[in-house]
Amino acid sequence: MSTIWIVLIAIIALIAGVALGFFIARRYMMNYLKKNPPINEQMLRTLMMQMGQKPSQKKINQMMRAMNNQNK
Repeated sequence: MSTIWIVLIAIIALIAGVALGFFIARRYMMNYLKKNPPINEQMLRTLMMQMGQKPSQKKINQMMRAMNNQNK
């Protein structure tokens, strides 16, 4: 009888741990993305200018599309 309770408590603790871990990880990622946003057009333009390239809007749009397709 006591082994059934131990197994039941272990299963409940496992489920609670997974749920708690999910919400902690989700909150951490939301804060991380807020502090470090993914690259945008302005950042890409600055990066290209630092590399000595003159960025055209067409080239920036093409690179943004390529990055978005790679992330999917």
